[in-house]
Amino acid sequence: MSTQTRIIEVRQNVLKQNDILARALRQRFHEAGVFVVSMVSSPGAGKTALLERTLTLLRQQFRVAALVGDLATENDAARLARSQAPVKQILTGTVCHLEAAMVQNALEGWKLDDLDFLFIENVGNLVCPSSYDLGEDLRLVLMSVTEGEDKPLKYPTIFNSADAAVITKIDLASAVDFDATAAKRSIQAVRPGMTILEVSAKSGDGTEALLDFLQSRRTDASAMEASRDASAFAAPH
Repeated sequence: MSTQTRIIEVRQNVLKQNDILARALRQRFHEAGVFVVSMVSSPGAGKTALLERTLTLLRQQFRVAALVGDLATENDAARLARSQAPVKQILTGTVCHLEAAMVQNALEGWKLDDLDFLFIENVGNLVCPSSYDLGEDLRLVLMSVTEGEDKPLKYPTIFNSADAAVITKIDLASAVDFDATAAKRSIQAVRPGMTILEVSAKSGDGTEALLDFLQSRRTDASAMEASRDASAFAAPH
C-alpha cells in the first residue's frame, strides 16, 4: 500500500468520524431549539468585527452566544466579550480549522436550552474548514472588498459548502476600487442563486439586512422542525 493511499484512508476516516459527531451535535442543537451559525473566511476578512456587532444587536431580543477558533491567542474572544454575550475561545494549536469534536468539548458547561442563537467563528482559512461539518444550521462565507473580486473563483469549494456569502468592509469599497458587480458575478459563477449580503461592521451598513436574514432562517428552521415533529407524532406506531 502506498503512502498516498494510507493518507487518503486516514483522511476519509477522520472526516467520517467528524460527520458522525456533527450529526449528533445537530440533533442536540435542534432538540435544544438553538439555531447555529458558522462563519468562515480568510484571515482579516472581518469575521470578529462583524460578529461583535451582530451579537450586540441580536442580544437585545435573543439569547446569543459564540464559540471562536484561533490557532494560538484568545484575542478574538476578548473582543467578542464586549458584546456581553457568553463567549468561549477554542485554541486549535497547529490545526487550521475547527472540528465537531472541538465544538462538542467547548460546549461543556453550557445549557443550550438557554440559547436562541449560537455562532461559531472558524479559524481564518478558506481551504480546510470546507470539509468539516460542525453541526451548524447555516454557514456564512465572508469575503472583504480588500481581497479582490475573484476570491470565489480561487476558492470555489468553501463557497459551494456555504449557504450564503457576505461581502464585508463595504465602507472601503471605493477606496480599493472594488467592483461589486464583478464580485457577485464570481460568486454566482461558483454557486448560482446564492444569497449575497453586503455589510460594514464599522458603519453598520447592511447589518439590518443581515439580522433579518438570520432571523428569517431561524424561523424557517423552527417551522421545519415543528413540521417534522408533528409528522412523526401523527405517523402510526
